[in-house]
Amino acid sequence: MTERLKLRVTDFDDLAVISSILQDALTPIADMLFEPDQFRFVLAVNRFRWEDAGDGHVEGRIYERQRCGIRFEQVSAVRMRGIDHNRRDEILSLLAIKAEGENIVDLVFAGGGVIRLEIGGLLCHLDDFDEPWPTMRRPTHVNADKTEGGN
Repeated sequence: MTERLKLRVTDFDDLAVISSILQDALTPIADMLFEPDQFRFVLAVNRFRWEDAGDGHVEGRIYERQRCGIRFEQVSAVRMRGIDHNRRDEILSLLAIKAEGENIVDLVFAGGGVIRLEIGGLLCHLDDFDEPWPTMRRPTHVNADKTEGGN
């Protein structure tokens, strides 16, 4: 049985760790919810298990994805840019979670979408649930440091 992650984030260094864990996580818009009365934003994602993936792509290798819940507390407002919240079946790919000062956390998605959380303080929980499942697809990224025709 694969060990499930259960993490609590209370500082911005920890936020960078969960950002790397959640890179390339997939989620439909329907699996996101702001609970203003509870000052909470929650989402469920299918995260790629980077911790078991190794250093490079291996042809024919079986990788894993894992169902994961993320909960941000002390959230006073949620704003979306480049995301149509009415397209509830649209699948988003999470690229990064970034702090923008002490009271802003941005969830940055492929294609330019951003969900901005206004927070009173940083408190986030990440919990894996269910069993992981196999996938042949390992996410790949274009190296942003290379320029076209460049060195």
